[in-house]
Amino acid sequence: MLATAILSEIMLPLDLRVLLLIVHNEMKHNNVLPNGHFHKHWQNYVRTWFNQPGRKKRRRTARQKKALAIAPRPVAGSLRPVVRCPTFKYHTKVRSGRGFTLEELKTAQIKLRFAKTVGIAVDHRRKNKSTESLQANVQRLQEYQSKLIIFPRKQNKPKAGDSEASVLTVATQLKGPVLPITQIKTDTKARMITDEERKISVFRSMRVARANARLIGIRAKRVKDAEADAAMKAKK
Repeated sequence: MLATAILSEIMLPLDLRVLLLIVHNEMKHNNVLPNGHFHKHWQNYVRTWFNQPGRKKRRRTARQKKALAIAPRPVAGSLRPVVRCPTFKYHTKVRSGRGFTLEELKTAQIKLRFAKTVGIAVDHRRKNKSTESLQANVQRLQEYQSKLIIFPRKQNKPKAGDSEASVLTVATQLKGPVLPITQIKTDTKARMITDEERKISVFRSMRVARANARLIGIRAKRVKDAEADAAMKAKK
């Protein structure tokens, strides 16, 4: 009552007096002042999630049906390559890619048609830009081949390359990821910067290398045009 009487005597704008009353009567501690801008009938447009438990159950049953349908193949699906994440921010991380390149399959001595039948994902658009990525994925393919169990199309007529009957009897469906990918950790110890390293600018070297890679076609065209002009002048 005292606060109300004091506020009524002080000549303040109406909005400010209401705000001071709210702060005096309701607000406690260092919290945000209530300032809700609501539309009419906003209660009718509140987003609800009452179907969340049902969705969870449907997803689980769908996963179980898929696992039964593709058995004895792995639940996670096809084998994926190890790739670097794009952009400068994330390129230190590795993750699973879309599919193996044709060069990786050729180096691992795996035919394209055969790869698709044994759960190896293939992406004909992807290109290998480094020897390290090529070798890592070839090694991944070879490891997968060494652990691969191939069931014959007809049980009575096994073909060359199919697994033995003793192996087929103990084979189980793989539940987790196929050859899980682990992050590469490089532990570097702190040390003093040498005088030779101070003379070299790594940032500038990277900029020059990028510029050379970007302008290689333009520079080659300039050289070719200059040679053509010189040949034309020599003829004249």
